[in-house]
Amino acid sequence: RIIENFMTEIKRKGSRSTKDIPKDILEQLNSGQIETANLIEWLAVDQKLLLENLLKQTDRIKYLSPILSNIENLKKQTVNTINEVIGTEILNQVTKNNDFDFLEIISKHKSDLIRCWATYTIGKNPKLNVKEMLEKIQAFSADKHFGVREICWLAVRPTIAKNLIKSLEILSKWTNKEDENIRRFASEATRPRGVWCEHIEELKLKPELGLIILNPLKSDKSKYVQDSVGNWLNDASKTQPEFVNSLCEKWKAESPTKETAYIIKKAMRTIDKERK
Repeated sequence: RIIENFMTEIKRKGSRSTKDIPKDILEQLNSGQIETANLIEWLAVDQKLLLENLLKQTDRIKYLSPILSNIENLKKQTVNTINEVIGTEILNQVTKNNDFDFLEIISKHKSDLIRCWATYTIGKNPKLNVKEMLEKIQAFSADKHFGVREICWLAVRPTIAKNLIKSLEILSKWTNKEDENIRRFASEATRPRGVWCEHIEELKLKPELGLIILNPLKSDKSKYVQDSVGNWLNDASKTQPEFVNSLCEKWKAESPTKETAYIIKKAMRTIDKERK
């Protein structure tokens, strides 16, 4: 029976719209029994209900009221803002109650959204320096679930921006990791503009600082990484087009591979559009 359930889960593709999600699947998602299968399900999960179920299951229901209060105080409740508040407030509660075992529970939880909360207990921890923070977040950067991988870089990006040179130095060593998800994190977390996040002004003005990460990835075999590197440079092209144009010409000469060609095409799309 366990094997059958497991096989059913890994084969599940997820619904194409929220209204099409079967009731039993939504109940399992909201109780943390299964992971979301796609973005539609990810957006459909009731994080407040999931939190309540998690706290009941782990005998920590006393944490619920203060966390819900902070969610209600949000000016705008989105999946990402609720995610951040829950993770931040879980950190506050475990610190206040000396309950750090709870962090281990949520870090390895079956629910991808609960693991997302765990990333913010790292990103919002003022006791961690940037080296310690990135060391702790690396496991999440390699998570098998797309949602956790996206949230984990968002969780630590403010610290990366405040400690840019040190962060770039640390992340440059991630570019030779075997796991493509870890390599992709090094690029995605440092994009000058990024998605759903504040820009890193220093990289918008001086994108050459990012070469320590970009150069090792210029012919990466993974399309996941290629997309990120191309997007990184496309970000930079909006403020420093000459830098991007010059770098792409250099890469064409140094690395005549299909992987580099793909990255260059993606990197140059804004520049090429403006030339037309």
